[in-house]
Amino acid sequence: MVAAQESGTHPLPDGIPVPAGQAGEARRWVWLARIRRPQGRKGELFAEILTDFPEKFAERRQLWLLTENDSAQSQRKQPALPRQVTLTNSWLHKGGIVLHFDGVNSIGEAEEFAGLIVAIPFEARAQLAEDEAYIGDLIGCVLIDVAHPEPLIIGEIEAVDRAASEVPLLIVRGARARGSDEILIPFAKSYLRKIDIEAKRVEMALPIGLVDLKEAEEA
Repeated sequence: MVAAQESGTHPLPDGIPVPAGQAGEARRWVWLARIRRPQGRKGELFAEILTDFPEKFAERRQLWLLTENDSAQSQRKQPALPRQVTLTNSWLHKGGIVLHFDGVNSIGEAEEFAGLIVAIPFEARAQLAEDEAYIGDLIGCVLIDVAHPEPLIIGEIEAVDRAASEVPLLIVRGARARGSDEILIPFAKSYLRKIDIEAKRVEMALPIGLVDLKEAEEA
């Protein structure tokens, strides 16, 4: 059975390329955390978790710091970003994670990092099994309903809402929908049949009535 890992960020799921332009680099990044404030007196930092695999921090040493946009970078009095840092310690704390970087040893030094994004290069994200895919990689794929005698194109996956319910919702632009019409499809494992990221195709067997067939066309 195929599966999709829900590793990611909000609003940018893990695996979604962060727009380039920081420090002139055309590299793609995966966001892992957003630094909020100093934590403690020895340079520790409290961060919001943006990945569903926070345990991976224990396996990583080299991380990068980014800004969310170029304007934020221009307002900071610190070296150009992305900035590579070495993670010396980390632990989960009150719904977030505490990070300690090498060379950051005081509250004053830690304050300079507030608001920065902790990231890794796109190519360094965790490898998945052949029958798995990152939810972020589903964006741009065409959703096909294979529960009918003839497969039906539901539309293109434009986004994934991970906050609305326990099950991520695929936000799909209907094949025949107009204007701002959207179709919301629960990304339930029981519906999923096949994911082909290279072909930009996701096949699901959807319950009858979940999608108005007027919004679909034969694949």
